[in-house]
Amino acid sequence: MEFRYDTQLLIEGKNLDEDAINNYFVENFKGDCLLAVGDENLIKIHYHTNEPWKVLEYCASLGDDVSRRRLFPSPSNRSIRYSLIS
Repeated sequence: MEFRYDTQLLIEGKNLDEDAINNYFVENFKGDCLLAVGDENLIKIHYHTNEPWKVLEYCASLGDDVSRRRLFPSPSNRSIRYSLIS
């Protein structure tokens, strides 16, 4: 498997743009299986990558709250769950 981490999170904010977020991922991150869907107040991200911390850092800069972050290392059943409390 080329990309080890299944990265999933929700971004809550105002004036979020799923197309802009999608384009940023394509241009700046190595990975596959990108899903960036939602509306101007809530975007769900799903992305396979080897550098999930870069994805989390970018997404945290976008909204008022990144309320759920999950990283699932693909080769095992272990999971790590991150929560940002503001």
